[in-house]
Amino acid sequence: MKKRLTDARIRSLRPKQVRYEVWDTEPGFGLRIAPSGRKSFIYLYRFEGRPRRFTLGVYPRMPLADAREALAKAAKLLDKGIDPAEQELAARKDKRDAESFGELAYEWLERYAKPRLKTWRQAQYKLEADAIPAWGKRKANSIKRRDVIQLIEQIMDRGSPVAANRTLTLLKQIFKFGVQRDIIDASPAVAVDKPARETPRDRVLSEDEIRSFWTGLDKASMGEDLRIALKLCLVTVQRRGEVSGMRRSEIEDGCWTLPKERSKNGKAHRIPLSPLAKELIGKASGDDFLFPSPRQEGPIDPRALTNAVSKNRHCFGAERFSTHDLRRTAATRMAEIGISRFDIAKVLNHTDQEVTAIYDRWAYDAEKKKALLKWARRLQNILDEKVTDKVVKIS
Repeated sequence: MKKRLTDARIRSLRPKQVRYEVWDTEPGFGLRIAPSGRKSFIYLYRFEGRPRRFTLGVYPRMPLADAREALAKAAKLLDKGIDPAEQELAARKDKRDAESFGELAYEWLERYAKPRLKTWRQAQYKLEADAIPAWGKRKANSIKRRDVIQLIEQIMDRGSPVAANRTLTLLKQIFKFGVQRDIIDASPAVAVDKPARETPRDRVLSEDEIRSFWTGLDKASMGEDLRIALKLCLVTVQRRGEVSGMRRSEIEDGCWTLPKERSKNGKAHRIPLSPLAKELIGKASGDDFLFPSPRQEGPIDPRALTNAVSKNRHCFGAERFSTHDLRRTAATRMAEIGISRFDIAKVLNHTDQEVTAIYDRWAYDAEKKKALLKWARRLQNILDEKVTDKVVKIS
């Protein structure tokens, strides 16, 4: 006679030399006890005239109440003409075949970031620094909001608030991409707020620090191309990624033309070259790319400039600074010697959103050339410890 399964009854069942089954009062619902002592909830039913057996779960990992709930769901599927065992097998296969976070992240890089973002290399660097080592082999759909929070907090705890914010932004984009491509059902990062408040950076190197940086490069432990590239960042006032990727074909008639594909704002940019810039370019080793990578085809990675500064900070005798601070320093010093903010913005290739700017297609090459020549002279004076070219206001 069948008796209703209870927790007390299940616990009292002991293994035998052969596997046996105990049935509940619910049709087809029972418990299988293996010689090893493993106890599994089972559902015995017929589908299309054939007997079928479906394992619902293992006790006590699956409590009895959950087993009865799983039984009810299986019975409903059967009423709809769906084989619950086949559906479970399909679900398990989907889970096995589901993309890992690493696969999702690299798919996002290839299909979304590379075609749209000029900063995709920095994005890949940030992902490979934290998220991919932590979750690379995990199924993307297994990552929960708590996982995201813990990862971001780990980055915060090591004293990198900006990196934590940037990583969270990337995760939001990747998981959104996963939802759009039906790889995951929902983004675990969507309701997570940025952990740190950011303020604009204002680090500007003093004249003494500029001299220490320039002379320190010559004794720093780095390749000659890196030294030249870092100096060019200061001389040309352009971004590290734009400088590190320079090609000989981009230089003509005393100007360096940065193609729109490599500029941050997607607009081609002509940079008149001062004699100091031309001198530095003449020392670069590359035939195509001025600064070829020693490890792969193409130019050096922009991160190599950042790493070189970080590893050789002791050579510069200055407080902590970044490669981007070189650009800010040059722009600030240009303003100090009377170059207008408008001309500085043109040198920096900043986008002007005013209506008149939309119709203004003048390249301002003459103005940029004058500004960069004046800055090169001032920089040389700083390196020579002279004080000429400074603007003196007369009241």
